[in-house]
Amino acid sequence: MSDDLYDDHILDHYESPYHRGHVAHPTIAHEDENPLCGDQVHLEIVVDEHNRVKEAWFDGHGCAISQAAASILAREIEGKTLEELKKFQAPQMLDLLRVRLTASRQKCGLLSFKVLKTMIYTLDARKSGEKPAANLK
Repeated sequence: MSDDLYDDHILDHYESPYHRGHVAHPTIAHEDENPLCGDQVHLEIVVDEHNRVKEAWFDGHGCAISQAAASILAREIEGKTLEELKKFQAPQMLDLLRVRLTASRQKCGLLSFKVLKTMIYTLDARKSGEKPAANLK
């Protein structure tokens, strides 16, 4: 794990992000922001009939950490089942970044993770007939 906050892995994903943009017909979309710094991440996923993430796209603005983390997350979750993503935890997300983050920068690195977890919760609520939370597509 690197101590250099802007190592090549982060800069590569920031400068040439994976699946930045939008998908035509997402199964679900959600966005959130960090009110302390203004970072924003919008995540869209397409889930197939086997509850597997077929596509993951993101958009947003903010620091290199938050935007690179969204790119890394989009790549990581494609092909995973919703059950696998339910087990995906914050420390695993931070490990994917390959840099040590201060507590305040962890909020940047975990913003897209937070969006993903909200999406999974919402999909579960839909399946069980609960009313989804506001702000979700």
